[in-house]
Amino acid sequence: MHLERIALISDVHGNLTALEAVLADIESRGITRIFNLGDYVGKGPRGQAVVDRCREVCEVNIVGNWDDFLPDPDREWPAGGSMLWWQQELRDDQRVWLRNLPFSHDFQLSGRRIRIFHASATSVHTRVHFDHDATAYRSLFENTPATGDGPVPDVVAYGDIHDAYYEVDFGRTLINAGSVGNSLQDPTPVYTILEGGADATAPFGIQFVRVPYDAQAELAAARELGAPELDGYEAEIIHGIYRGTFYAGRTPSYHRD
Repeated sequence: MHLERIALISDVHGNLTALEAVLADIESRGITRIFNLGDYVGKGPRGQAVVDRCREVCEVNIVGNWDDFLPDPDREWPAGGSMLWWQQELRDDQRVWLRNLPFSHDFQLSGRRIRIFHASATSVHTRVHFDHDATAYRSLFENTPATGDGPVPDVVAYGDIHDAYYEVDFGRTLINAGSVGNSLQDPTPVYTILEGGADATAPFGIQFVRVPYDAQAELAAARELGAPELDGYEAEIIHGIYRGTFYAGRTPSYHRD
């Protein structure tokens, strides 16, 4: 029986070094189908290169919250600020491409209807953490104006929170694909492999893969390019601590920072 494998990547956030390491691992496993769950830009220094690379290798690309608000032509970012630096690092055509990406993507594997989106079924700006309640869990599987009509999914995979996990409840499966370029807690890049077949009786597998990379080289590239918030970026990609927590001087909280 032939089984297909699909790599789910998410939240690269301008970290080209991590992306290339993950892509090399995917290629070494003979996987040719890559679906990207969004947040190509911001935080890291090379959003432009990341967007170009993902447009080249990803079969499916969907929009993330950073991809929506950072290139927004109706928003004015303060001169000399971090947001303006990350926005201006992108080309005009990339800003347009990011904001016009689809919200979600549905497909089938081993008889399961699978849906991917960035953060939630309603908006790229609605966040669902690992420590959610049953109402939030159920909401991820609903059809909304953002996802469109049709059969509701049996499996949902999302990104956004940089916190990979797997959960089964109410007869449905929820996956967070984690983050390639900005993984928190464990800063090692992580992506997800789905394995299954065209037949409904085919096995169905979910695998998380962590890929070590040269994070110091990425930090050096950010420094050379004059990227903003270098200390916050170091906190995230070296120590796995969310920069908001770092700047606030707070102790990271369970599954949230």
